[in-house]
Amino acid sequence: MKQKNEVNTWSVTWGVLMAVLFSAAAAYLGLKVGQVFEAAIPIAIIAVGVSAAAKRSNALRENVIIQSIGACSGAVVAGAIFTLPAIYILQAKYPEMSADFMKIFIASLLGGILGILFLIPFRKYFVEAPQEQFPFPEATATTQVLKSGDSAGGESPAATHGGSQAKPLLIAGLVGGLYDFIVATFGWWNENVTSRMLPFGDDVAEKAKLVFKNNTGAAVLGLGYIIGFRYALIITLGSLFVWWLVVPGMALLFPDTVLNQWNPSITTAVGDMSPEQIFTSYGKSIGIGAIAMAGIIGIIKSWGVIKSAVGLATKAGATDEGQQSTDLPLKFIAVSAVMTLIATFLFFWFAVMDGNLLFAAVAIILTAVIAFLFTTVAANAIAIVGSNPVSGMTLMTLILASVVMVAVGLRGTGGMVAALVMGGVVCTALSMAGSFITDLKIGYWCGTQPRKQETWKFLGTLVSAATVGGVMMLLNETYGFASGALAAPQANAMAAVIDPLMNGVGAPWPLYALGAVIAVVLTLCKVPALAFALGMFIPMELNVPLVIGGAISWYVTSRSKDEAVNKERGERGNLIASGFIAGGALMGVVSALLRFGGISFDYGEWWDDPMSELSSLAAYILLIIYFIKATKR
Repeated sequence: MKQKNEVNTWSVTWGVLMAVLFSAAAAYLGLKVGQVFEAAIPIAIIAVGVSAAAKRSNALRENVIIQSIGACSGAVVAGAIFTLPAIYILQAKYPEMSADFMKIFIASLLGGILGILFLIPFRKYFVEAPQEQFPFPEATATTQVLKSGDSAGGESPAATHGGSQAKPLLIAGLVGGLYDFIVATFGWWNENVTSRMLPFGDDVAEKAKLVFKNNTGAAVLGLGYIIGFRYALIITLGSLFVWWLVVPGMALLFPDTVLNQWNPSITTAVGDMSPEQIFTSYGKSIGIGAIAMAGIIGIIKSWGVIKSAVGLATKAGATDEGQQSTDLPLKFIAVSAVMTLIATFLFFWFAVMDGNLLFAAVAIILTAVIAFLFTTVAANAIAIVGSNPVSGMTLMTLILASVVMVAVGLRGTGGMVAALVMGGVVCTALSMAGSFITDLKIGYWCGTQPRKQETWKFLGTLVSAATVGGVMMLLNETYGFASGALAAPQANAMAAVIDPLMNGVGAPWPLYALGAVIAVVLTLCKVPALAFALGMFIPMELNVPLVIGGAISWYVTSRSKDEAVNKERGERGNLIASGFIAGGALMGVVSALLRFGGISFDYGEWWDDPMSELSSLAAYILLIIYFIKATKR
């Protein structure tokens, strides 16, 4: 049967709705734990489910468009929240710094558009290559979901299967959302379980500087399941390396020494600090060095891919009109890219650089070159392992931008805002490139015209940029990024790096160097350096639940002797985990809205009681039991 036009009111409306919902959820979760979940699979499940419920026939390509527009959420969110909240964080120290909705919105929008335009010339290199070369793990899983709902009529078994997938996703979303909403709004139990809840654990923390922490949220648990046991274990090992070796080791090596050469505000001897203070003052800087070096290593490894992809793109010329595989015309792409770069230059010149032409010119050259070169690195990483090392590349961009801008005379708070906005544009471009190559591969497998995905991706970017700007300002007003209520780990890393560079204060280069050496050693030992480095930087309580979620994934996929049963349980677990993530994160935004509106409950005294952590442990165990049992239904 002939497929109907995939771009219509149904697909565009649902795509925009998914972009709004998942932008809000991804922004909250990313600022809380430093990990932005890929929304492609849950959006695909919802698309198939609503198509089946509406009994739409031949909905496959419609669902591809819904997924493609909606998936802009995670891409734009990652670009924005990894960098721009650093302006709010530094604002606590430098009140003259300012961030507003329009600055966040425009930086995110321009970065997203550049990512789309820079990637399109490389589509054929990545998308039309054999799967042995580029396996596209996430695109493979999403395509399976979409094709499960492909049908000649709304009542077919395939459509029924597609609709049945939405049911466990919805139920898990309700369970995870209610669970996290109760904690965030009413505080019935503590959000963390720590070794300090026991008198013995408190003594060990103060004397030996050893502490254990675990966040008991449903969204973080689901995120760990999606990440998988191996990758989550590496992240957690990076965290334990810092918390259980570096932190107590520094207290032993420098018990009576005040190490404040690069931070005069430190006045306490290392041995008199709490484990948390040692981690914040020294451990995180080691993680920053490791993240930056992991980004450099990733670029070196991908250099061959960059050259090959650029070579193919320059030879491509005009597109083949009238064929299923056609992209937007190369002339349109070139003109649009130039116009977007001009718009970005004007944005830098008048809104960021206070009318200084030299600063704006240097900024746009840096932004254009770095974003274009790193586009292929991001696409290659997604195509091979399904993970985009965008935070490492952005941290490198920020350091380079700071050094160059200082060299041309831009310093102080003006330099900080400029470098962070530049980083936001580049980070969003790279994040969008990695996300979009997945969409294009899905469309290639499902028979969707690339030019239609490319055209409507701009709308998804616009909607997501507006949503993330609003959510970011809401969360800052409600919790405050500088308060620690929301970890915003990548943005804190950016703020920690850029402050000394722009003010001429000594940066902790020995700690950065130590982290860089660790990243090199890990790479030589075939250990993913970026994953380990992220664990070193992100607080322990946000890393441990990842490995618990990963362990659940391993457990439910290895209990049966029948591999088909294990695979089915694993796929059902993906649905439940996606529901936990989406429900928990969305309800976190709802809770923030209530607080913003003046509706809040005081549970601080209860959370100071160790019983609140015991209650949290009991609730967490029940949540895990539900998760495991639900995969076997």
